[in-house]
Amino acid sequence: MKEKKHFIILSNDSTDGDGGYGIGTLDLNNVTPIIIDCENEHVFIDLEALHGRSKIEKKVRFSPNLSHASDDYYRYWIVWVALQTAQNGPYYAGCTASEVRVSKEERRIKLGYKSLPEQVNYLDKALKGKFLLDHLDSNSKKLLYQFLSGFNEEYWKHSPEDLKRQLSIREDL
Repeated sequence: MKEKKHFIILSNDSTDGDGGYGIGTLDLNNVTPIIIDCENEHVFIDLEALHGRSKIEKKVRFSPNLSHASDDYYRYWIVWVALQTAQNGPYYAGCTASEVRVSKEERRIKLGYKSLPEQVNYLDKALKGKFLLDHLDSNSKKLLYQFLSGFNEEYWKHSPEDLKRQLSIREDL
């Protein structure tokens, strides 16, 4: 009989203890989901996005088909931001974004688009220190830049140039 593999999320160090339970688990303590509301030009942290229950995902029936959200939709980005600490202090170590669309049609349960495999892969890439933001529109990049640099100047200052380049930010301007 094949042993079942379990995916467990723990908030403490998975290598503590006897080395049995919890080895090989994923620690999401250093990742933060940020929502970009493109229509209202608003950026906010929503920790419920880690469980697929963010403010923008509630009362929405999602499909991986773009047309499911109709032609008239609200556009959002769920941005996964991973933090790490180096000798000179904390910094944004990884940052990726996946698109979410929600139909503007008034109904009790709205229709929407999101790709769950894309979100999971992007979360994984952020945790591994990758920056994938080139696919964001210019206004969303500007909003994300303002949020990240304004949230904590030190985090921004210590962050890799790749993040600043992908958000089209040059320090010499």
